[in-house]
Order: sequence, then C-alpha cells, then structure tokens
Amino acid sequence: MSGIFIHGLGAVSPAGWSMADFRSAVDKNVPLPVQTVTRPGLEQPLPNRAVPPAASRPAFLTHSRLRRATAIAQHAVAAALEAIGGDVAKVQSGELCLGIIVGAITGCVTYSRRFYEEVMREPATASPVIFPETVFNSPASHLAAFLGTNQIAYTLVGDAGTFAQGLALAAEWLLEDRLDACVVIGAEENDWITVEAIKLFQRRVIHGAGAGAVYLKKSPVGALAELAAVTDSFSFTHTQSRAGAARKMRAQLPPAGSDEMLCGSAQNIPRLDEAENSAWKDWNGTRLLPKAILGEAFVAAAAWECVAACDAIARGKFSAANVSIVGANQQAIGARFSAPK
Repeated sequence: MSGIFIHGLGAVSPAGWSMADFRSAVDKNVPLPVQTVTRPGLEQPLPNRAVPPAASRPAFLTHSRLRRATAIAQHAVAAALEAIGGDVAKVQSGELCLGIIVGAITGCVTYSRRFYEEVMREPATASPVIFPETVFNSPASHLAAFLGTNQIAYTLVGDAGTFAQGLALAAEWLLEDRLDACVVIGAEENDWITVEAIKLFQRRVIHGAGAGAVYLKKSPVGALAELAAVTDSFSFTHTQSRAGAARKMRAQLPPAGSDEMLCGSAQNIPRLDEAENSAWKDWNGTRLLPKAILGEAFVAAAAWECVAACDAIARGKFSAANVSIVGANQQAIGARFSAPK
C-alpha cells in the first residue's frame, strides 16, 4: 500500500488533551496512576484511567452541536482537529474535500446509560435531548457538522482492529480520488458500566478512554510518515483461535530491523497477552505497549498505537514501525508505517 501518507496526528488520553501530553506519557513508558469510578449499589469503587479535565475549555465546545455532546464526541473532535491542524479552515471553506471515519466498540455508553436510567425511572419524562447522543454515529456527525462538510462520514463498530480497517478504507477512498484527505479516529469514553463489564472477563484490565486520530493524504510533501501496509483481518472463530489469528497477522509484516519499532496491544497481563506475545516472539527490536501505560481503551487504544508509531517515525527515532492489534473478541490485524520517501 504505497502512496498514502500521514500528515497529522491527534490524541486525547488519560495523559491529557494533546499530542504533547500523549507523547510525554509514552516517552516515560510508565503506567499512569489509576483512579476509581463509583458504581451505584456497589460499595467497592472500580479502577480505571479517565481523561482528565481539559486545562481550559476547548473552543469547539461553543458550537451548537457540541455544547451537550457526550464525552466520546468531545474526545473524537479534539483529536481530529489536532490531527487536521491548519487544514481545518480549508475544510470549512469547502476548499478541501475531507472524509471522516470513526471507530468505536462501546460508543456513547454514558448517555445511553443515562437515557435508559431515565426510561426505567419514569418513561414519560425521559429526556429526548439525551437520545441523539446515544447513537454510534454521534461523534462522526458532530465532527462533520463542526467542519461544515457533507462528504463521506462513516462509523465502524467493532473491536480494536476496527481502527486498522478504517485506515485501509481511508486509503482506498484516497487512491480512488474520492477525497482530498481523510481523518481516521478511534474513540471511547469512560463509564462505570463499561468498567464493570470489563471486570466480568478480566479483572486485571484497567479501562481507559480518549481518542487517537490519523490524518491521511496522497501527497508526500510535508508528510510525517507513510502508510506502508495494512494486513488482512484474521477473525477469531471456532476453527481459528486468537493465537492462530495473531500468527497469520504477524506473518504479513516484516521481521525486526535494527532501527524499527513494534507497537503492540499487549498490557503486561500474561494470560491476556499470550496470543500476541507468542506471535511476536521473534521480534528483538524496540517494543512499545500504549495500553500498559494508558489503559484498555479498545479502538482508541489501537489508534494510540498507530499515533505513537507515526510520531516516533516523524521524530526520527525509527525508520519504520509495525503495529500489532489483537482485538478483544473479533480479529487480529496489523499495520506498518515507514519514513516518507
């Protein structure tokens, strides 16, 4: 997959609301402190890593579509605008044709929980204002409205591997000249209902929240990195285990180079990481595990992997980076980024 280039990166994470905050946490490579969230009816609070309040109120929140937007939409818009950077004005003026792809697994869970709580409490008074914020397409819709674009805006729902599928879809659109540029976003928000759900399957996992965004174009001029490849998607089925899917994904990415990095989806939880660690046992280069630092944020965490890989290449730390995504329940998929030619 040659000819697709990364021109901007954005991140919202438990480290803060900017790439600078994200980069600082990743460079330190130390797990961020764990906070807690209260679950009604449960005495013991649940551990998580939440996105901290912004140092100052983001300017985009004054837009009519975003004043009451759910947290996932705020995360997605903040990361996307940071990635798009100076081209925001060109999109808003109609000078640049932009596509939008947002990936999520839990989506707008906070407002969904609030809405159903109101319905259960008293259906006649459940707020219709909340309902639009419960749909999966809400973040993509809000971003498109803020930018004033009526171009393609997709939402892909699935596990963490959905972000890599979004990259492949964006590349296809660009190679077909359907767009001038495309921003791919992975976003999730934090709520006690998600944190508790994770604990039902793996008690050691710490839920995280936020968003990551990658801004793609065909032009190599001024590019930070190049999207060299996205592997096939290998599903988890009754005939193909997580380990088998991970091995097949690994086989489609190059071996370690002396100046290359691996961004993985492992979390330093041996039982959970076994499939991915086994697939990459031959890798003897540098490894980075964003989830172990920031928490399990599903599609947002996969976006952080790609953002970290591209940022390291842009800063000249590595000539290329492989990204390994072994999802929660659907697929293993990978991507490769390299220094722009």
